[in-house]
Amino acid sequence: MSTSSVSKGCFVFKPSAKKKKKTTLSLEDHFLHACEGDENRQLRFQLCQDLWDKIKTNTEALQEELNRNILDSLLDFTRKCSSTRRHSDWASQMRASEIPTAALVLGVNVPDHDMTFMSLSDLLQQSVTPHVASVQAKECGALKHLMKRVLERLMDTVVDEDDDDDHEEEAEQSVHCSLGTLCAWYNAKTKKSKIATPGKKRSSPVKDESEPPPVVIIFKDLEAFNPKVLQDFILICSRYIQRLPLMFIFGIATSPSTIQHMLPHSVSSLLCIELFQSLSCTQHLATVIDKLILTPQFPFKLNGKVMQVLISIFLYHDFSVRNFIKGIQLALLEHFHSQPLSVLCCKKKAALMNVMQLGHQDLERIRQLQSFKRYVEKQEAQEQVNLFTDDSHLKEVCQTFIKDLRKYHKNYYPILRCLHTLTSSLPRYPLGKQIRELHLICLEKNIWENEEYQSAMKLLKMMAKDQLIGLLQRCEEILQPVKSKKMNSSLVQLADLLAKFKQLDTLAAEPPPSVDDSITSPVKNLQKKTDLFQLQKALLEMNESRRSKKLSPFEALRNKALEFIDSLVKSHLSPPESQTLNEVCYYASSATVRRHLNAAPRTSIQAALNSPYYYLQNDRLQTDDGLVSNAAPDICIVYKLHLECGRLINLYDWLEAFATVVSAAEGDEPGSDSFGKVDDVRHARFIRAVSELEFLGFIKSTRQKTDHVARLSWGGC
Repeated sequence: MSTSSVSKGCFVFKPSAKKKKKTTLSLEDHFLHACEGDENRQLRFQLCQDLWDKIKTNTEALQEELNRNILDSLLDFTRKCSSTRRHSDWASQMRASEIPTAALVLGVNVPDHDMTFMSLSDLLQQSVTPHVASVQAKECGALKHLMKRVLERLMDTVVDEDDDDDHEEEAEQSVHCSLGTLCAWYNAKTKKSKIATPGKKRSSPVKDESEPPPVVIIFKDLEAFNPKVLQDFILICSRYIQRLPLMFIFGIATSPSTIQHMLPHSVSSLLCIELFQSLSCTQHLATVIDKLILTPQFPFKLNGKVMQVLISIFLYHDFSVRNFIKGIQLALLEHFHSQPLSVLCCKKKAALMNVMQLGHQDLERIRQLQSFKRYVEKQEAQEQVNLFTDDSHLKEVCQTFIKDLRKYHKNYYPILRCLHTLTSSLPRYPLGKQIRELHLICLEKNIWENEEYQSAMKLLKMMAKDQLIGLLQRCEEILQPVKSKKMNSSLVQLADLLAKFKQLDTLAAEPPPSVDDSITSPVKNLQKKTDLFQLQKALLEMNESRRSKKLSPFEALRNKALEFIDSLVKSHLSPPESQTLNEVCYYASSATVRRHLNAAPRTSIQAALNSPYYYLQNDRLQTDDGLVSNAAPDICIVYKLHLECGRLINLYDWLEAFATVVSAAEGDEPGSDSFGKVDDVRHARFIRAVSELEFLGFIKSTRQKTDHVARLSWGGC
């Protein structure tokens, strides 16, 4: 019998305590990496983080305020349903045999639903019941999965969904997956709560019975659930409604008729459904834009193109306000990361202090700005020399620019709201129905040069007295809270105009001046039979008489009021590009925002198939433009070969071309027998590559020829 000095076994090697742990980069490290301008990048990161924290806090408070009405209605509904069970009248008993269900219509902005359901679940647990469970369709493909998720989230324990006796140890720690188990757990919980809270002397028999808290189950995405699974779950729950105070909340994205389509009458009759409608996503977006963008509170701004990209993604892709705010966050981060002068994008006092701390390199960046160059061109020769050579003088001038930019924003938004108030009720909405449309026009060019603006002013000149006075009063309310010298002066002039409009009511109506009939109606002087020349002459005389007609006091005052509004527009609604140093606060890279938020996967896939070296970074794959190395992945070779074909591709010819390229990559001699030969391995590789191309949508099978496939993409990279 032979022995060995080395025994076979399993040995444990403990890691060394001195081994360094893998370090994770912080947010600041990611921001500072490849950041433009090393001089003040720490300060820019701090400013960016502080500004985003303020925007985030205001956004959360705003969304909470917008969802308050619908959430309060749902809370009242749950309280009312739990109190109905205590009544003994016939109607209450009939309702007690049904499952109370709230159909919550939230709209198609599905990414925003999670925040709403999170707030609803927290409020229910704080004020109504601790027993709340939320489920999604993707985790409830079968009835046992739905039942398991509900029990796990209500009982906070492991639920065993298998009835086999093989898992005895696991069964001791878990509970059986059934509503009977949930009823027993609920009764034990309610009894514990009654024993834990000692009762006082009760004055009335009505208060003798304490209300048991309901068990609320939230179905976040009702349309995505399997109808059969939902029907079976409702039928099972209806059997336990007398023992368990269940309540459902259906999250609906499309229409309340979804319930009728998914549930037959035999199942829907078991539910006592009440409809709740949330605020539409477009109204939500209008409020967010009004509070976050159209305000001088935040120094960071978006230019017209970036704003248009974000609104287009919202309107044509997802209707998600949450993603719109994420777009603002992306623009904010990119602005502070790529613009070294964003150190001046902060509050007025801090910006003025940061101007004096700018280095020579930052001042040279200011001299390269387009808005600064336009300003310098308008100055005298000696001033131009001082601006380009004297750093201290430039700092003093930049402080003036910062103050002027703050004044511009302070006056811009009130006048924008006044103009929107006057034009939003006009026929066909020449300047847009929403204030964001008017804001985009003002960001692009001088709005008073726009044809739509001219037509809006013409329509305002035909407005009735009561309607015009009402709109001017709303403009007065907009200007009152603004603390600005120019706005205070405008407010005084507007109040004076309103006072004159009210004085017109007290004036006695004067008889209109008598005008000769031959002037007012030259058509009467025409003969019954007249030629075209006389008719044209009569019409010209009529037009001249109307022009020379004296205006009434109201018409003259109305024209004066509109001229005043027009002067305010021309003074304060110039585009931001007209302001010097606007690049400090305005983010203008719309291409970057579109690339990150509205990606084009087809273009990326084609670029990867054409240039695998860009992604794999393998030197063997590096070739000239337009070529693919024979050592490239199989799918890249197959894709490149399919670009050389027409609409229909012969699979056998395709396979032979693939085998030829692969043979060259494997080092076979061109004259050898194995060169270009199709063996089983190459055949399998070709089939897999073609299947991947079909999955990506570049080809499809066709019935025209059995041994051919149809090409679907044209004009590749």
